[in-house]
Amino acid sequence: MKTTHDNGNPQAGHICLSSTERFRKDFYSENLTALTLCWADPENLGQLLDFMAPVVHVPRRFEFRQFEIGDYFLSESDDIRATGATFKRVDYDGTPTNEKTLNKGLTLRVDHDDVAGEDWQERVVQLLMKRLYRNELRRVLAAMDASAEKTESNWGEHLHPDSSIRAAMANASDRSGLRPNRLIFSQLAWDARASAYESLAGLPGAYASANLSCEALAHRLCVEGLRIVRPYYQGATPKLEDLFGKAVYGYYADSHILKDEPSHLKRFVTPMEDGDGFRVYVDQHAKYTDISVEHYSNVIVACDKGLFKIVIN
Repeated sequence: MKTTHDNGNPQAGHICLSSTERFRKDFYSENLTALTLCWADPENLGQLLDFMAPVVHVPRRFEFRQFEIGDYFLSESDDIRATGATFKRVDYDGTPTNEKTLNKGLTLRVDHDDVAGEDWQERVVQLLMKRLYRNELRRVLAAMDASAEKTESNWGEHLHPDSSIRAAMANASDRSGLRPNRLIFSQLAWDARASAYESLAGLPGAYASANLSCEALAHRLCVEGLRIVRPYYQGATPKLEDLFGKAVYGYYADSHILKDEPSHLKRFVTPMEDGDGFRVYVDQHAKYTDISVEHYSNVIVACDKGLFKIVIN
C-alpha cells in the first residue's frame, strides 16, 4: 500500500494526504476519536516517540526559548522576600523563537465491497495511527541527524562498546553542561555490542556484559532510560529500510516539561478540543467511506550542544 498525493479524488485502498479544508465538523467521529485515547499500539511506536522527543502542549502558534545551558545552573542567595516586597523574578536568556504546530494527517478510502467484520473502521484508524507515528519517528531521526555531533567507532577487541559510549557522554557533558540521560540503540547497534563482547570471551566479565538487559546497561551507564528501536519503513523503493541503521544516539530529555525547559528534543503538540492529540473523521458515501486521522505537532531540536551519534563500523 503506497502513499499517493491527494488530488481531491482518492482511490479505494490508497492512503492520501488530508487537507484541513476537507475536515468538516459534520464528519467528526467522537467514538473513533475516543479509540485513539485507549488504543494499545502493539509496536509501542507512540511510547518510543514520547521517549525520544517529550511532548510539550502548546497552541497552534507559540513562542519558546532556545535554552542557554548556563541558565539552568544558576543559584541565588537572595531568594528571601522582605516584608512588603515581592520575590526576586527569574528570567532566562534563551533566544526567543516563534514556531507553529503543523497539521498532519492521512486518509484511507475503503470501498464497501471490501468491508469485512464489524470493527473495520477501528482497524483502519489503528493502521493510520501507526503510519502517522512512523512518520513522526522519521522526523525525530532527521532532526537528530541534522544536529548531532557524529563520531565513528569500531567496536571490537581494541575498543569496548561501553567505553566508547561513556567517552561520548563525557564529551557531551563538557559541551552542554548536561550529562545525557537517554540512549537510543538501533537493533543493529545492540547486536553489534553483544557480538563485540562475545569476541572478548577470554576477558573477565565479557560474557556477562554481552548479555546485559536494557535496564541493567542503563544502570551501568547511569542513564534514566535506554531503548532499542526496531521499526522499519518503505521509502521510495520497494525495499524495507531500517529507520536508524547501526548507530547509538545520546541526549538529554525530560518528560512533562514546560516549553522553555532544557531538553535537546521536543515534540510540540496542539491538543484537540477533546484534550488529546488525534482526531478522526468519517466521510461516508454510497459505495465507499473516507476515514481520516489528523494531529498537530512539530519536532524541534531546542539545543544542539551535547546531542551525539555514534556510528558503528
